Amino acid sequence: MEAWQPKAWQTVAAKSAAAKSVAAKSVAAKSVAKKGKELTDQDLLAAPERDYMNEAQLAFFKQRLLELRAQLLNNADDTGQHLRENEVTTDPSDRATLEEEYTLELRTRDRERKLLKKVEKSLKMIEGGSYGYCEETGEPIGIPRLLARPTATLSLEAQERRERVQKLYGD
Repeated sequence: MEAWQPKAWQTVAAKSAAAKSVAAKSVAAKSVAKKGKELTDQDLLAAPERDYMNEAQLAFFKQRLLELRAQLLNNADDTGQHLRENEVTTDPSDRATLEEEYTLELRTRDRERKLLKKVEKSLKMIEGGSYGYCEETGEPIGIPRLLARPTATLSLEAQERRERVQKLYGD
């Protein structure tokens, strides 16, 4: 493997990730543009309860989820590039350090893979019209909770109940 190839691959991966990010933002921007001005976190928090999960709010969360998905995919591409780079070390300590870094990076990507599934599920819920409502009770999850965790599927009360049951009885 020649020394220049990893840099060239990085450039291609960076362009690919940038293109994905631009595409995700343009799709979300088009849906927000239909409604008018773009909402901010403060606008969402100040909105009356009767406006909960209207078209503009759904477009806001869809954009946020698309950006999160693009970031997760970019991180996965970066990890793939990093793992393909062949770093040859003769020192056993350096090799152990390198392997530990790879293990940590793979563990992080595994967590991000699980988050990516939740992002995809949330995007489908937006399309289906059930986003923002608790899966167990059907009540609104709430804007503050969705701003903190856009992939939330349970209201705060339902999540607390679930965690208490898990703590008592295990998984």
